[in-house]
Amino acid sequence: MMSFLTSYKAQKKLAANARAKRLTLALTQEGLANRSGVPLRTLRKFEQEGAISLESFLKIYMVLGDLDDIVNATAPKETSFSSIDDVLNASSKSVRKRGTRK
Repeated sequence: MMSFLTSYKAQKKLAANARAKRLTLALTQEGLANRSGVPLRTLRKFEQEGAISLESFLKIYMVLGDLDDIVNATAPKETSFSSIDDVLNASSKSVRKRGTRK
């Protein structure tokens, strides 16, 4: 499936979602910064520009209560089968533990 979402637009959307969730919880930027351990300046930059480290992003979402949702959203998708042959072929194949491309 092709996506027209760029990384920049995704960053901005994630920042807007975090800000909306923060406001829903009636947290100030300072309150969220204190609870998450993320510096206030970093939180402000995230909400304005979408730029943040992964560690700080996860700390913020842990306080906002959505960390499990983010982790689950990045889990590999289950394979959907279209025939019994697909099921039988899938069960006989081993799952790769390493990538092949550098």
